Order: sequence, then structure tokens, then C-alpha cells
Amino acid sequence: MRVLVTGATGYIGGLLVPALLNDGHEVRCVARLPERLAGRFAGVDVVRGDVFDAPSMLAAMDGIEIAYYLIHSMTADRQDFSQSDREAAATFGAAAHEAGVKRIIFLGGLGIDGTTLSPHLRSRHEVGEILRYGGVLVTEFRAAIIVGSGSISFEMIRYLTERLPVMVAPKWVSTRCQPIAVHDVIRYLVDALKRPENASTIYEIGGADVMTYREMMMRYASVRGLSRHMLVVPFLTPRLSSYWIHLVTPIPASIARPLVEGLTNEVIVKNDGARRAFPEIVPSGYDDALRVALDRSLSTEQATTWFDAYDVRTLPGEFSGLTQGMLIDRRERQTRADPAQVSAVYSSLGGKRGWLYGDFLWQLRGAMDRLAGGVGTRRGRRSATELRVGDAVDFWRVEQYRPPALLRLRAEMKLPGIAWLQFESAPNGTGGTTLRQTAFFEPRGLFGYAYWYMVLPFHEFIFGNMVRRIVEEAEMLAVSHAKKDAA
Repeated sequence: MRVLVTGATGYIGGLLVPALLNDGHEVRCVARLPERLAGRFAGVDVVRGDVFDAPSMLAAMDGIEIAYYLIHSMTADRQDFSQSDREAAATFGAAAHEAGVKRIIFLGGLGIDGTTLSPHLRSRHEVGEILRYGGVLVTEFRAAIIVGSGSISFEMIRYLTERLPVMVAPKWVSTRCQPIAVHDVIRYLVDALKRPENASTIYEIGGADVMTYREMMMRYASVRGLSRHMLVVPFLTPRLSSYWIHLVTPIPASIARPLVEGLTNEVIVKNDGARRAFPEIVPSGYDDALRVALDRSLSTEQATTWFDAYDVRTLPGEFSGLTQGMLIDRRERQTRADPAQVSAVYSSLGGKRGWLYGDFLWQLRGAMDRLAGGVGTRRGRRSATELRVGDAVDFWRVEQYRPPALLRLRAEMKLPGIAWLQFESAPNGTGGTTLRQTAFFEPRGLFGYAYWYMVLPFHEFIFGNMVRRIVEEAEMLAVSHAKKDAA
């Protein structure tokens, strides 16, 4: 079929697209920044579009039979996610109806409708209702915690269990849920194309086990061979819990809070419609899903992660080079290594490898950012060796990447201004490379200027030595390649 996938830059969408291609479907992806998907999926048509912009969505749906709606406004930058979700769903549903789309497939959240449903889960249910109101048939899957490497709900459990030998936990750890493996979710989403529908349907999907969140964390500890203890206390509110999660894990409080609020609701399958409609899918148990997730999370490569997704409408204006009032710190070095070798070094910075010099200071800056409510450095990076536009690298985001010539990172830390760190490598005419490393800063107000000059001595220490270390690493790489070629 000809299918449209929204949210292909996110966790589920990034896993769904290859599965659809493997099943022989024609896939079109729509994204506000199509360059984030450039070269990522072979044979996929990538178009520019915004779910808040009806004309762009109508154009994206031209000739489409089935559209996947995998959009969520709950990001670290957006507090009014419920209203944004409603607006996006209404625009998408109306565009799908006008374009003649036959069906929308939507992934939402489990939970019983009512006044006690958390704002996060209530919003997920509202999105399904709004999509159905648009006049197109909707197949809605409702899931609880998705167990998979990179899933935000699973990663929250993983971070907490890995880092806290004694966990002081709120009452919600006794709430029952029905976690489901991410590969089972993808199977439901793909197999929905094979099942003809003549009416809108809601399918509740879950794994083989029903358990409490406490049991999930203790089973995680058992599989990992960790000795963990849990003390349940009554005074940890969702707000306090979200601040604690913010300090202990890479998940910002603004995202953690709606997730924690949702954990107070029991989310288990009450209707066996999915089992009857998809008898070929036998969901995995929690332990099996956990082992698969751990195998992938402990590797150096991940296909997608929860921090892949962000709202580009909240970003500052596009970088346009030097502008009036912009402050810069530029370092330039010559090296015998070629541009590809130099690019390979600076493109692997961050994450577990670190920044080649002054890693303690980078970590200290990240800790200060976490205390100020920022993202810090705990996200690391999705892949140790590969970069894509839009990837997070500690407290940076890849804004431009044209190897081996250019890598530009935009800071996502709390700052009195906007900051970029840019690396350029170009042939120098003598068989080597000119490496140019530039820190750009657009200060906001007087405090922005004061901040820049306050940290300038640290720039001299860190950035000056970092560019030197990049050259050294690149030349070591060049020697290694030369020896391999000689052999």
C-alpha cells in the first residue's frame, strides 16, 4: 500500500518505517525538517510538512491510502501539550478526509476514561476521538509501557534501577500495568494494514504479563544481577517525583511529570479484541522483552531513542553565520590527516567517549545545567560512531552535518543566549587539512555578554586543547590507515 508515516524522526516511527519497507509497502515520510531523514531510509519518499499546517499535510497525503499518526507534543520545550495535541489531530484528520485517505492508524495509551485519568493519558484518548471526528476510519492501538531500548518509559525504569541501590519510591509503584515489547507494537502497527476495517476500532494491546511498576523494576534488577531495595513513602507527589527523576536520569522534569502522573492510573488490557483480530501475534512476556531491550541498550548503536524527537517550532532562528553582536571563539590548526579522518574524530565526540580534553569540566557544566532545569549531558548520544541531523549529543543537538566538511552543534543547555559549536575540515592544498573550530554565541541582554566573558578563560583552556587533541587523534588515525594500506 501507499502509506504516510508521521513522526518518523521519533522512537516508534523510526522503527516502523523499516518494518513497512520489509513488507513491501510504498512509504512516504513527512517531517518539518526533511533533512533529518535524508539518507536514513532507502527507498522512502521524504516530504516537508507540519501537522499544524493544513496545506502542507494535504500535499503530503496526495495519493496516500493509509496514514500513520505518531505525533506527540509532549517535549521538554512544550508545556501546553494537550492543546497542541488537539490542534494537530484536528488539522491532520481534516486533511486526511479532504485528501481521500482511507484510514488513519494511531498509537495511543491505555487507561479507563474518567475524571481520574492523568492529563497525559486523557490527551492521548482525546487525540483518537478528534481523529475519528475528522471523518476518516481510525484504527487506534492503546498501549501501556513499551519495553524497548530507547523507549522513554522503559529508559526511565532502567535509569532509576541502574543508578539507585536503594530506591525511595512513591505509592504509584504499586499500580498495575501491562508492559508490551516494542517489536510486538511494531507488528500490530504493520499487520493492521492487512486487516480490512469497515468501522473505526480501538484495540487495547499489552504483553503477556500484568505486574506492578515495583515488580518491573525489581525484575529488571534481577535480570541485570543487581541488588536493589525499595522503600515506598506516601509523600512523594508527581511533581516531587518528576524533579527527582530529572536529577537522577537524563529525562527532564517537564517530560517526567506527565509520565509520572500517568503511572498513577492502572493501565491493563480490559478488552481482548486485539487478540481476536490478530491471532498470529502472541505478545512476549516482560522478561523476554527486557532481555532484548538490554541487549540493544548495552550496545554502542541504537536505531532510535526517546530524545530523537523534539519540536522544531521551539528552536531559535536558523544559523546564518556571523551577525552583528555575535561573539565568536575560533581556533584553526593544520594537520597531515585528510578531511575524512579529521571529520571522523570530531564527529565521534560526546557520549561515552567524551570531548578529548577537560571531561571533568564538561560533566560539571552538565551537572550545573541539570540543576538549572536543563538537559545536562546524561543523554549521551544515540550512536558512538554515526551522526544524523537532529541527533542529540550530550547537551548539544546536531543542526548541520555534511561530512567530511562540516558539523554544527546547537546548544540545548540553559544559557542567556544561543550557542553553537562548529567544526569545519577542508583540504589545505598541501595534502593535508585545515581544521577550523568555532564557538558562536548570540548573547541575550547584558547578562549574556557577562556570561560570555566569564567563561572565556575556560574556552581558552578547553577549546584550545580540544582542537589540538582532534588533530592528534586524526593523525594517529592517518598513520593507522597508512599501515593497513601498506600491509
